[in-house]
Amino acid sequence: MSESQVYPQPAIVLATLNAKFIHASLGLRYLLANMGELRPFTTLREFTIARAVEEIVEDLLATFDAQAEAGLRIVGFGVYLWNVRQTEAVIRRLRERCPDIRVVLGGPEVSHELDGQEIVTLADHVITGWGDVSFPALCRKLIAGRNSVAKVVVGEQPPLDQIALPYVEYSEADLVHRLVYVEASRGCPFNCEFCLSALDRTVWRFDLECFLVEMRNLYERGARHFKFVDRTFNLKTESAVRILRFFLERLAVGTESSELFLHFEVVPDHLPERLRETIALFPPGVLQFEVGVQSFNSAVQQLISRRQDMARSEANLRWLADQSNVHIHADLIFGLPGETLESFAQGFDRLYALKPHEIQLGVLKRLRGVPVIRHSEAYGLVFDLEPPYAVRETSSLDRETIERFIRLARYWDRIANSGRFKVAMPLLLENGVGESPFYNFLAFSDWLWKRTGKTCRLSPESLTDALFDYLVERGLPRRQVEDALLADYLASGARGSPATLKARLPKLEIRERNRQKLASRQAAHGVSGPGR
Repeated sequence: MSESQVYPQPAIVLATLNAKFIHASLGLRYLLANMGELRPFTTLREFTIARAVEEIVEDLLATFDAQAEAGLRIVGFGVYLWNVRQTEAVIRRLRERCPDIRVVLGGPEVSHELDGQEIVTLADHVITGWGDVSFPALCRKLIAGRNSVAKVVVGEQPPLDQIALPYVEYSEADLVHRLVYVEASRGCPFNCEFCLSALDRTVWRFDLECFLVEMRNLYERGARHFKFVDRTFNLKTESAVRILRFFLERLAVGTESSELFLHFEVVPDHLPERLRETIALFPPGVLQFEVGVQSFNSAVQQLISRRQDMARSEANLRWLADQSNVHIHADLIFGLPGETLESFAQGFDRLYALKPHEIQLGVLKRLRGVPVIRHSEAYGLVFDLEPPYAVRETSSLDRETIERFIRLARYWDRIANSGRFKVAMPLLLENGVGESPFYNFLAFSDWLWKRTGKTCRLSPESLTDALFDYLVERGLPRRQVEDALLADYLASGARGSPATLKARLPKLEIRERNRQKLASRQAAHGVSGPGR
């Protein structure tokens, strides 16, 4: 008799609280795919952090109750920076409602510095590190009634060919409504001290042929949005080219480019000619690159063990912006040890000049286990005690300056990264307190905060009016500012009525409605519109 035949029927639930519905947990699907003989007794349940605790608990209990004859009941939670407090509340309430449930935790937030974590105290077991095979193994031990299982289990890291790939676990609804997360590799060879991947020190790659078979299956099932979570997708040129060409072949056989979307995280200073040639073949709207620049300050880079050829990075970013159809997200981190407001501003201005489509502005966070904490005393790093553990003060940046930057980052996201003000942005960034785009936007940020006292719930109309007032106050001609904001507002598709544009909007809106009515009438008679 096999070991699996002597187990009483268990009920196992894999659960997590995602930041948004559109996100689907890749980690939990790995666990589900590797449950082996326990797979028929295992259920995946995903929630969002906005969901009420009581509703989540009721859902979990109902899931367990669906297996009326079940013996031991086990729930495994994926715990991350963004959901730790909400998950803690769920577990506490779940314990009150059903004390006999065995709670197992895993994920980056509970893989390091466990002492003193309330959520760890509430759990029966914690798996640190890789859980692909360790969670199923732990479940087998618990079901078999073994009493000597340790509370903290160090996750086993098997060869990648011994891990079942998870992609069949994406449902048809997932493929239609959610981002499909995939990975061709794990780990990172770099040692950037603000990142948990600094602990990996190497890259492990899945068998490329097996991976592409899985991508083909996903594609044939209807998946069109693929978000690669590899930390260094382009590091191995041959693999990157093979994967990109796999998707190019799908475009060549009739897929509309508007249907396919591919997101990759790339190393900025590695873009060899063969990779460039392949990237250049993609039409607009398909490729999105997240480019981790983080800092242009060479002294800061050296301090945090970040190796990056900045001249080559700039050349590659310039090529991507000027000679490819890639949508570029470039990242900068504020608050790194040794970084000043002035040096960050210089780096921002260098990056802005390279014309990425979006500049993602983040604040340094003290992730559990990251090496950057070793600089705390020497560089005065003070972090929030609550998630997301953002830096609050450094020896180079006081609290007020960091608060100013946080406001700036939120405004930047609403105004610049939103793409709603493409015509007006150059007026704002290139006309102000000086020649620095960063300081010009900082001045506007300070002005907008004084005017509104808030960084959220700002409508496109209120932002349009604010930009108009600010730019006119700065001495720009009213007609020039109005023309720029009018072009932006019409292009955005917004349907409100900013006060500053009200005099010019009615006629244009009537004209637009008439144009749309004509286009609909033409379509009804089988007549193509202009340019088709």
